[in-house]
Amino acid sequence: MNKRPISVTVISWLFIAAGVVGLVYHSTELNLAGGVQPETIWVLALRLLAVLCGIFMLRGHNWARWVLLAWIAYHVVLSAFHSPAEFAMHAALLVIVAWFLLRKRAAEYFHS
Repeated sequence: MNKRPISVTVISWLFIAAGVVGLVYHSTELNLAGGVQPETIWVLALRLLAVLCGIFMLRGHNWARWVLLAWIAYHVVLSAFHSPAEFAMHAALLVIVAWFLLRKRAAEYFHS
């Protein structure tokens, strides 16, 4: 098996951390007494997906790399309905993460 590129390690741990922080933060929105809102479940599921993608990218699963890129692209689309600064930040994040995850060394790691 090829050695994992540092960029994959860093990106994986960043998304694991972001997902965990998001899960903790958004779990405060759960109001079991008043009924669970579908939006809250969706947000929690997306945060959990970030954690899972990070974990499985560390293990070299190629599908996790593509799901993570789709996850970021989804956030770019969502942020298009918010401020231009938020859109630009998500778009830049997508470009940077895609550049690192689609390079030759990363591709070799995910296909080993």
